[in-house]
Amino acid sequence: MFRDKVVAAYKQIQDDICKGLSQADGRVEYEEEIWTREGGGGGRTRIFQNGNVIEKGGVNFSAVHGNLPEAVKNSFKVDSDEFFAAGVSIVIHPSNPFVPIIHLNIRYFEMDAQTRWFGGGIDLTPHYVFDEDVHFFHKLLKDTCDQFDASFYPKFKKRADDYFFIRHREETRGVGGIFYDRLQPENTGLDWDQLFEFSIAVGESFLPAYTALIERNKNKTFTPENQEWQYLRRSRYAEFNLVYDSGTKFGLETNGRIESILMSLPPMAKWTYNYKPSENSPEAATQARLIKGIDWA
Repeated sequence: MFRDKVVAAYKQIQDDICKGLSQADGRVEYEEEIWTREGGGGGRTRIFQNGNVIEKGGVNFSAVHGNLPEAVKNSFKVDSDEFFAAGVSIVIHPSNPFVPIIHLNIRYFEMDAQTRWFGGGIDLTPHYVFDEDVHFFHKLLKDTCDQFDASFYPKFKKRADDYFFIRHREETRGVGGIFYDRLQPENTGLDWDQLFEFSIAVGESFLPAYTALIERNKNKTFTPENQEWQYLRRSRYAEFNLVYDSGTKFGLETNGRIESILMSLPPMAKWTYNYKPSENSPEAATQARLIKGIDWA
């Protein structure tokens, strides 16, 4: 069955990424919790904490099924309420302000043979924007997309810019990446096996992207002022996830496991009233880059 193939591949991606993150950090190992969902299915939550590089992070796998709540059914514009969903979701919050936050999600959703799709994406949220790091990240994503369709990267990059936008702040959450949803043969020209391979390729892009960024930045010395800025940037990350993130909303509305859903929140964040970075500071330079439409690749 197609969904079994997806589940097996997503579990392997979780295993590979957890192994790679432990090696890149040099100290931290994950804590695992196997959980079941009331209504059907479950998952493996794996949490990293207090490492050399990773202050807090999660690499989660889930495969759940059951009945959609009425609000979700109406949002999806479907008649049936039987669903199956599998995915891998990752958020890493580093301790060093010069190592960026990263997020990845790959997912498969199915209601019946006609109503099913792939979604997901990967995006970067630096506390400090280093152009060479962002170019590297986006070039890797472009190369991944181009293996399947040259139109994917520009289209999915724009969707990431639009999606990861904190409207009440009028700024992007970070420097984007790619974001896609409801990919089907009808709207991509790829068959289901090719879409599956694309989803796997996005998942496999995580380790080469993030381990390189860790290696580039993990030994940089930082000041208390750098860390204060990091906490402020983390607060924006939390605002987006709690106000706008569709994955958070879906998890809460389908009676998902709350600890796994909210593992994306940082271990420490701060809200300073009406904070404005000093003119010509590195913080101001980063703030100026949090806009849509930059051609990073």
